[in-house]
Amino acid sequence: MPSSTQLFQIEESPDLYVDACVCDEQRNLVFLSVWARDTALQEFLARLTLGSAEDGLDQFHIIHDGRYLPVFPNTDQLEKRTTRQFRGTLFGSLLHLWLFDRRCAQPDRANHFAYALLEEKADPRSDLWPLITETCPLPLLPHWREPVMKVLIQHQMLQPLPGALGEISAWRLNLQLDVLEPALGDLIRQGQLTTR
Repeated sequence: MPSSTQLFQIEESPDLYVDACVCDEQRNLVFLSVWARDTALQEFLARLTLGSAEDGLDQFHIIHDGRYLPVFPNTDQLEKRTTRQFRGTLFGSLLHLWLFDRRCAQPDRANHFAYALLEEKADPRSDLWPLITETCPLPLLPHWREPVMKVLIQHQMLQPLPGALGEISAWRLNLQLDVLEPALGDLIRQGQLTTR
């Protein structure tokens, strides 16, 4: 964990420290990066699986600048990864947990939908293009990147997610083929998309 990283607490689990979180416009959880001891993490994960029953969590709040930001985890859609980072510290071993919407790791090709997590300083145009070509069932040539991305942004099929904390940015790719196919056809007829 870099020393300059700002950490945020979770109101319902004060022993957990968040260094990055991404939510969509409805505050549904897309990505969460948390540091804690093993027992605190296991308790948090168990409470998420219980939902609102028996002291479970169907939502939690991240404390940021005195505000309590709600986060709604859809546990059916989430995957987790953990790694043991610091062994033998004064407080025992620290674990790092990543909780994320599975569409961050693998595009939903049937619905032409994906999330992309990028470092805050990354160039979205070059970093998002491989995800676009992987998710889109239409053949896209490499030199079409700029005009195609312009169409995707113009029609809100590619959008940055507003609810990010930490040194991370996130994008949602939601292709609408009934809009994309005619738009690309127009660009081909206008000579903006060529085979070379």
